[in-house]
Amino acid sequence: NFLSPEQIERLGGMLQARFDFAADAEMSVEIDPRTLTKAKVDAFVAMGINRASLGVQDLDPEVQKAIHRIQPTEMNREAIKWLRDAGIDSLNVDLIYGLPGQSVESFKCTLDEVLDYKPDRFAIFSYAHIPWSKFAQKILEQSSIPEASVKIQLLQLIVKTLKGRGYAHIGMDHFTVADDSLAVAQRAGTLQRNFQGYSLYADTEICSFGISSISQTDRTYRQNVKELDVYYKRLDAGELPIERGYMLDREDRIRREVIMRLMCDMKLDYRSLGESLDIDFKEHFRLDLDKLESLQRDGLVELQDDGLAVTDLGRLLIRNIAVAFDAHSVEKEKAFSKAV
Repeated sequence: NFLSPEQIERLGGMLQARFDFAADAEMSVEIDPRTLTKAKVDAFVAMGINRASLGVQDLDPEVQKAIHRIQPTEMNREAIKWLRDAGIDSLNVDLIYGLPGQSVESFKCTLDEVLDYKPDRFAIFSYAHIPWSKFAQKILEQSSIPEASVKIQLLQLIVKTLKGRGYAHIGMDHFTVADDSLAVAQRAGTLQRNFQGYSLYADTEICSFGISSISQTDRTYRQNVKELDVYYKRLDAGELPIERGYMLDREDRIRREVIMRLMCDMKLDYRSLGESLDIDFKEHFRLDLDKLESLQRDGLVELQDDGLAVTDLGRLLIRNIAVAFDAHSVEKEKAFSKAV
């Protein structure tokens, strides 16, 4: 929402002129409450937006100072009021745990406050401190960054608090109210996942616009350039601003389906997957399944002859289980706590 109301309206007009939208289409926007105005909300409604995701991260004043993101709760409440008054009732809240200066006690206060916003969904991500890749993070080292043991406590607090308030733990970092469409789909075994997160729709192609965005088709991934001036130059030259891409072979597609079912269903049925993928599952993944035994010893999975089931602890660390089936990962041998 860094665009002006006029730019939002123009963007909406361009999209509506080039695409046909279903009457019940879900159209979502990510909101930074610090730059939101009522006029922008009205412009979003005019273009058909009916779901909003609010970036909150953390509400503790000291944490906000440490990460240079001052965002008092009154600002969030005002944004939510504007959205709901305009008819956007479906709200997500995005939080981050493991931020500099964060503690179990301070994050409990953040959770208590955002629960009062009554969002439909939560996305609560783990902070990844990678200053060698994101140079702006270097300054955050001036504040105390929680150790892995504290991050595990934070994660346990999140799950206990949200489940105690009736939210379903979909998996990864996502929670929803019990009657949310994602929770219903997971119970029915029809939940999907793509680059954007959990979804209701299988085989959905993602067409992305803008710098650094990623498009997805059945057999390819493509990412646009990351610099705005380069993006404009490529477009002005009549070229697609694609920086890199990847073509999936059959093995990639097989492993993608296994990983998606694991992350969506929290279990694997070897026979069913073998039939749908036209493989002998146990033979095809013989080496990968052998590596799951260490995860069973850690209490993350329960292995059976015909499949596996993810434990409650495993739900918190589902990435570590999924990586066992990722042929491209270089992290298969790392301890599970490294991914917290």
